[in-house]
Amino acid sequence: MADDSEPLCLVTGERLPTDTLIRFVLSPDGEVVPDLKHELPGRGGWVKARSETVGRAVADGRFAKAFRAGCRADSALPLRIAGLIRANARQYLALANKAGLVAAGFERTAETLASGKARVLVEAADGSEEGRSKLRSRRPPACEIVAAFDSRELGLALGRANVIHAALAEGSLTERFLAAARLVEAFGNGPQSTDR
Repeated sequence: MADDSEPLCLVTGERLPTDTLIRFVLSPDGEVVPDLKHELPGRGGWVKARSETVGRAVADGRFAKAFRAGCRADSALPLRIAGLIRANARQYLALANKAGLVAAGFERTAETLASGKARVLVEAADGSEEGRSKLRSRRPPACEIVAAFDSRELGLALGRANVIHAALAEGSLTERFLAAARLVEAFGNGPQSTDR
């Protein structure tokens, strides 16, 4: 049952937890701006964190109705948000790496999984299924899998070429990365995603 204190999605009418929604505000010049960290000032409007749902909000003029004002919401907004949330997740991965929470490469990842200290197993979406299967079989029960990024994206975040496998130990930055990665997976890559 929905909590009455949870925000209402402008499109679906559902009351949902804030980590499954994207908050939007109006800029001073009337542009609809995503507020991924829920920190920008002003009255916010919330939309379910799915590309399709944001696209419907734009197409149906839901932002203008919610803000009770003329506003500009570009049809490319879902693609822009997809890029922003991917960059946000990669930033948390980079911070976790700087904090010493990340082991990258097949052998180091396997060692971290075997030690039972892995909270997240990260595997590149373009990695081989054989390598991914071997590591999945070694992961502790509480270790979650993130496969939303390709090897190039992981390499950029971790400062090395072609990262296929990585493991993150427990820590607050790991949890922030995991939440951001879940948002990436839920949102999808663009307007072709379906709102399930």
